[in-house]
Amino acid sequence: MRVVTQQEFGGPEVLRVTEAPRPVPGPTEVLVRVHAAGVNPVDWKSRAHEVFLGEPPYTLGWDVSGVVEEVGFGATGVQAGDEVLGMPWFPRQAGAYAEYVKAPSRQFVHKPAGLSHVEAAGLPLAGLTAWQALVDVAGVRSGQRVLVDAAAGGVGHLAVQIAKARGAYVLGTASTAKHDFLRSIGVDEPLDYRDETVTASDVDVHLGLVGERGDLRWLPAVKEGGLVISVPGGVAPSVLAEAEKRGVRTSPLLVEPDRIGLLGLVELAEQGKLKVHVDRTFPLDEVAKAHELGEAGRATGKIVLTV
Repeated sequence: MRVVTQQEFGGPEVLRVTEAPRPVPGPTEVLVRVHAAGVNPVDWKSRAHEVFLGEPPYTLGWDVSGVVEEVGFGATGVQAGDEVLGMPWFPRQAGAYAEYVKAPSRQFVHKPAGLSHVEAAGLPLAGLTAWQALVDVAGVRSGQRVLVDAAAGGVGHLAVQIAKARGAYVLGTASTAKHDFLRSIGVDEPLDYRDETVTASDVDVHLGLVGERGDLRWLPAVKEGGLVISVPGGVAPSVLAEAEKRGVRTSPLLVEPDRIGLLGLVELAEQGKLKVHVDRTFPLDEVAKAHELGEAGRATGKIVLTV
């Protein structure tokens, strides 16, 4: 099979399309023929330096949409020929930048007929991050005010829709040029993060997708007893100290495989309450260009590789 590998840390140029043996599914595993693979910030961070995978060589990618090719002994829930999506193995190597992926059957769910493989490949990692933060950790409910930082990004634009589906009033940050997009996905109050005079107030849940700088910027908007969820890198010491002064709760989050969460996302998609916005697609041979676009920070929604 064709597969993207890297032999060393570095820029997008270290990514190479090579040949490798097709995996064989073991007990409780399935082999999935990959049709599309999502590209996420953890991908280019792992390409450039050690994050979760140790030293190269390895194959990046965790977002998978494709068709079940083979079913290992004892695997249940899906069968050969089924269209599926999933985020297998994270944060261990899944190797989604390839023509085939093997993983436990229960780390996949059936792909909704209304989602293309490209759209489905943009859903698992970003969608589960948003779901686990807003549903499992925060328990967002109707009437709450939720602030999503980087609301036009991969995780952000899905988090907005999840919060709206749960009845929240949503504030979202992005450059002014993206405010029409934010409104189109349900943001009630777009905020220009570049304008230091812009403020917010009475926020129950702040989903921090930018890091320390963004969390500190919007922490004054979170009311006493509210919650800050910091995704990239966890809660910075400066954020924790300031939050404690203000009586604000904090929580780190690292997404993990989650069949229940995937089923929740699929249900919202089938109800028309959750749409994956794909900024651009790239063939596997142009994986370096996909990373270049992602690292530039200009993409709206998701970047997806077609395999």
